[in-house]
Amino acid sequence: MVRWSIAGIGACLLAALPAHALPAFDEVRRAHQPSDVLVLSREGEVLQRLRTDASVRRGQWVALPDISAALRRALLLSEDRRFYEHSGVDWRAVSAAAWGNLWNTRTRGASTLTMQLAGLLDEDWRQGSGGRSVAQKLGQTVAAQVLERRWRKDQILEAYINLVPFRGEVVGIDALARTLFGKAAHGLDEHEAALAVALVRAPNARAAQVAQRACGVWREMQAAQAPATAAGARKAAKAPMPTPAQADCTALDLLAHAALQRRAWPASEGVAPHAARRALAQAQQGGDGMVAQVRTTLSAPLQRFAVQALTQHLRELQGRQVEDGAVLVLDNASGEVLAWVGSSGALSGAAEVDGVLALRQPGSTLKPFLYAQALAERRLTAASLVEDSPAQIATPGGLYIPQNYDRQFKGWVSVRTALAASLNVPAVRTLLMVSPDAFYRQLQALGLPLRESAGYYGYSLALGSSETPLLQLTNAYRALANGGRHSPVAPLLRAERPARPAFTRAVDEGAAWVVGDILADPLARARTFGTDSVLATRTWSAVKTGTSKDMRDNWAIGWSSRYTVGVWVGNASGAPMHEVSGTSGAAPVWAALMAQLHARSPSRAPAAPAALVRQPVRFGPGPGTGAPLEAARTEWFVAGTQQALFAINNIADGAYLLGAGGGFDLNSDTPSAPSAVRIAAPAPGSIVALDPDIPPQNQRVHFIAAPHAAPGLRWRMDGKPLGRGAQVAWLPWPGRHVVQLTDARGRVLDEVRIEVRGAGVRARAP
Repeated sequence: MVRWSIAGIGACLLAALPAHALPAFDEVRRAHQPSDVLVLSREGEVLQRLRTDASVRRGQWVALPDISAALRRALLLSEDRRFYEHSGVDWRAVSAAAWGNLWNTRTRGASTLTMQLAGLLDEDWRQGSGGRSVAQKLGQTVAAQVLERRWRKDQILEAYINLVPFRGEVVGIDALARTLFGKAAHGLDEHEAALAVALVRAPNARAAQVAQRACGVWREMQAAQAPATAAGARKAAKAPMPTPAQADCTALDLLAHAALQRRAWPASEGVAPHAARRALAQAQQGGDGMVAQVRTTLSAPLQRFAVQALTQHLRELQGRQVEDGAVLVLDNASGEVLAWVGSSGALSGAAEVDGVLALRQPGSTLKPFLYAQALAERRLTAASLVEDSPAQIATPGGLYIPQNYDRQFKGWVSVRTALAASLNVPAVRTLLMVSPDAFYRQLQALGLPLRESAGYYGYSLALGSSETPLLQLTNAYRALANGGRHSPVAPLLRAERPARPAFTRAVDEGAAWVVGDILADPLARARTFGTDSVLATRTWSAVKTGTSKDMRDNWAIGWSSRYTVGVWVGNASGAPMHEVSGTSGAAPVWAALMAQLHARSPSRAPAAPAALVRQPVRFGPGPGTGAPLEAARTEWFVAGTQQALFAINNIADGAYLLGAGGGFDLNSDTPSAPSAVRIAAPAPGSIVALDPDIPPQNQRVHFIAAPHAAPGLRWRMDGKPLGRGAQVAWLPWPGRHVVQLTDARGRVLDEVRIEVRGAGVRARAP
């Protein structure tokens, strides 16, 4: 007998040891790790919720005042009526349970909420499949009393409701309320509270059993709300329980079957899924991975507006085979991301693809950097004349024939017009002056991640044949907004004291300013976009559009005095769009964002750097006409490059077709010596490849004679007459051909042999 007493005392002592190691309430609350991470805006609003733990659904810790009063009342009535009276162990309930076990009768049970909480805090006291051992019961009893001494009653109740498993993977009241009822914990009504409490004892029971249990809890709640008079209380204690007809158990049964099948809490929800994942990855770098909240630099109102603007515009484009888009807004000064929309969400077939980070062909959006480099190297000025005409450039890989977007040519134009109107051929000719290698280095200095070498892209680099993400491309435009100074995009994480950007010089300040002045000039872009296009904002802004080959990508990127906005529209699959141009694709979204950003604070044009000179200029007449090539105006120049007159001489006509040097003076007034009439284009041995995706009427080979002024010129193809004049256009046909240039008497002045490859040409489907 003494040995049993000693053993019992020893068991009690062993059980009491871990009980004294129980954590404090604040420790438990701090250690609570939701299965989801809340991603917040710079204002503190929730932008996105991301699930990070697939093994459990655990929501945020909910303070007791924010938990439904109906739920608290139902829990105490069902699980621990004398919660506020006992000190951790309800000895009356223990006696009743022992007496019931003796007479084999069913009782409520003796485990209090405090004892259950002790089991939730320490796995050693949790009930297994075979029940608790004597040592576990003793330890749980001691732990409950320790908790009661150290914690307040409201802390015990709050912790229990946040830690108790309800059903399956759902743990805690926040996860339960959002998963089964689609609401916050404070919004649970009496029926929902009764159903939630029923799940505490039978978390994995069938819906009918849960409903039956919930009906009993609900009846107890109704009985407890009866008048609290002494006589009434005694009668209520002796009176029979309300009948099912009196209690709304039918509604509870319907609620149970519907709620237990519902999953109203998706794994992720919000308006910034892609930015949220990137911000979370940045927060976890160098940490322990335990992150409950992440505060970002995103602006909640702007993010919501960007999502809405993109979605609305893509809905308007339905029927043109376009479903994806992306938006990025950067703060010019800090480089912080203010809006990041990675996809069109439900409209997309690949919503998980982040369009801000995806590699896409930038099209004409690289032209501003090319012209800025040419201006900085003093190869061109904003008023220099470049020729927009058919060009055929011999390369090691074959003949490169650039085309304009509208398949038309504008003749001699100024650099201001060529850039603002986004003419392709002048851009390629400018690259001939700068060289692909030098331009490649310029793009690298702006932070563009080019995967191949300059030789791989060749002259097509001027037209955006490389691939770059919207993130780096928009930030490169931000460098133009900052006078040619480049700095990386700031991290998405919001810092209490943001670090100052580390700027480096990437583009000459004067050249960057002139390019911005050109892109902000609505008259300069009128030849392509008209005078009243969507690009003409009410406040100062500079913008460039771009379209990649076969209309697979459409861009609009530009800046104001404070912000840089980039928009991409296309298909994540790479499928081409139908009839989506620079002004109908990304530009409307860009314009809407710029208007929203400056709705209350207008953007002002930046002051010109001291290194620039402003001077009136005039232009000489065009070939064969007496009218000036462009109207006289006041133009900006890098100091030392200014001049008053810009005109073409009589050797400039077709000179680009002879080589890539560009070493002649476009503005010289000294005529050259006459030269023999020859075929300037195409070059001997040219190979022309037919593209079945281009309509036949747009696939023409232009035969050009030099000089143009030679009279009586005639063309022959394979011995048959082809046309007259200094230039003719020919619809190519597969095979090897001999092209001859003759005078009016039929004497052969020059001859070239060319080859056309391709099985045929198919018309584009309507």
